[in-house]
Amino acid sequence: MLVNWKVTQNMRNPLLPPDVHIPDAEAHVFSDGKLYLYGSFDESRDYYCSGEYHVASTPDMKHWTVSDTSFETRQAKWVGSMADLAKAQMQGVHSFAELPIHLKRELTEEDQKLSIEAYKQRWYDKIAKQAGNIKLLYAPDAIERNGLYYLYMCFSDGSEGVAVSDRPEGPFRNPVRLAAQGIDPAVFIDDDGQAYYYWGQFSGCGAKLTEDMLSLDESSITTGLVTEQNHFFHEGSSMRKRGDLYYYVFSDISRGRPTCLGYATARTPLGPFTYQGVIIDNSGCDPASWNNHGSIEEFQGQWYVFYHRSSRNSVNMRRVCCEKIYFDEDGRIAEVPMTSQGAGDPFSAGEWVEAYRCCILQGGAYLDLYEGQECIVNLTDGAEAVIRYIRVQDGQTVCVRGDGTARLQLYLDQELCGEGFMNAPIVFSCHPGVYELTIRVSDVHNCHISGVQL
Repeated sequence: MLVNWKVTQNMRNPLLPPDVHIPDAEAHVFSDGKLYLYGSFDESRDYYCSGEYHVASTPDMKHWTVSDTSFETRQAKWVGSMADLAKAQMQGVHSFAELPIHLKRELTEEDQKLSIEAYKQRWYDKIAKQAGNIKLLYAPDAIERNGLYYLYMCFSDGSEGVAVSDRPEGPFRNPVRLAAQGIDPAVFIDDDGQAYYYWGQFSGCGAKLTEDMLSLDESSITTGLVTEQNHFFHEGSSMRKRGDLYYYVFSDISRGRPTCLGYATARTPLGPFTYQGVIIDNSGCDPASWNNHGSIEEFQGQWYVFYHRSSRNSVNMRRVCCEKIYFDEDGRIAEVPMTSQGAGDPFSAGEWVEAYRCCILQGGAYLDLYEGQECIVNLTDGAEAVIRYIRVQDGQTVCVRGDGTARLQLYLDQELCGEGFMNAPIVFSCHPGVYELTIRVSDVHNCHISGVQL
């Protein structure tokens, strides 16, 4: 249980401590001037999310507070299990051709020897084994209106609901079920005061909210706002407005897995939407990385994309990160890479860069606990870890620390600039500047990396 855990002076990625796993972050700036992050809460390598939410907040992108539990599944008495959602998603699927795109891509020859009903049952059994009858809270969103805060949530049976608080961090109480079935709700209030609600997987849905924010105007429900076929939409709806453009941000499957955050734009809040491209791709953060989910938000004059990265060689145990983003004159967002520095400055001489700051891990390496410390593990010859970005001078030394032995090659922007061994100073030969640092290992013997001393 987290109780107002304050994190000071951190502007680097991940934004929160390495043992606080808040993915699916919807970022909002409310009337008190603070930025709030609403996300799910990972607790296991075996299944997504958990039965509780926590809210993270900051007044300045430096000082972070993680709230005590803001909502729990048990408060919503109607909720079923993850297996119930799996069955709901397969309703109407009567052939392999009707499967969602991500399942089609995973089909094996063995799968296709089965009848569609046998395949569906095997998939149900897999889902049930992963999470059993645990009742989970998936990705939420929240909004402020007339001094109250409305938390919109979805559950492992595909149901959705809303709860209310007089504080942005909750606790949220008195949940009401909504007339929507799916996952990943998003909420948005337009300039004219009309509130909208978005949800869905594989095909995005939208509707107007009633004035009390507690139900949908069912006559306004619009389906197919964004789809897999036309927009690479997988899940994770998020809506923002900038100028006269509406930005529908979502988990984007255009590169084979939904590791991207993509976006589509429209001139009205219910479309039609035109696909515009990828904002960020987290595919290199962990060997098992599968999905991405986040949002864009302006805070103190700067726009950011908030997203998550996996750890522990798992699709789960995800951590919230952010990057600065920029718009061109047509309102398009340039794709940005994952970084270690996040909203902060490049790392510089004298700083200790923890292993969990690495934004790219290649060659099978991943982040996991080693003797109680978050380290880069499963290092084998040729594995790489990347830190974006560091500020260095010619002749500056760097020391990669950890257990075991390995030979190291250090690259600055892909150019070899130093060689040596674990736990020994290595001298850079380079022009002064800001670089991407790549650490490549060889001759590895029982090696774990705990961090880098610049």
